[in-house]
Amino acid sequence: MDAREIEGGCLCGAVRFVVKTPTLWCAHCHCSMCRRAHGAAFVTWFGVLADQFRITEGEAQLARHASSPEATRSFCRVCGSTMLFTSSRWAGEVHVALACVDGPIDRAPQAHVFDDARVGWLAGFDALPRRPAPAGE
Repeated sequence: MDAREIEGGCLCGAVRFVVKTPTLWCAHCHCSMCRRAHGAAFVTWFGVLADQFRITEGEAQLARHASSPEATRSFCRVCGSTMLFTSSRWAGEVHVALACVDGPIDRAPQAHVFDDARVGWLAGFDALPRRPAPAGE
């Protein structure tokens, strides 16, 4: 697999990062902590080795929160975008929220993790009516 760089950042642009492929994995996480941290039904993460990730802008704007004894979630102090996750359970890895990347990565999501914690209101998700975004968004 060829190595390439993927760029991303927060909503306001204060924090920017670059990730060097190949990624290790990509998965949808349904755990309650990810749901609360992102205000969403689930979060899609991908993992890379720590030496394949670097902050390119706004290091001072990156806040870190110890969400459990073994895990840290990082977010932008300006806009609140939750972007990163590290844990002693996966030492040497950085987990990046896929939604914070500017374009595609080198793999599609491969699994649902903590699926037993999936929220009930996702039932019928794909059967809901579909509407396009308003012009200009």
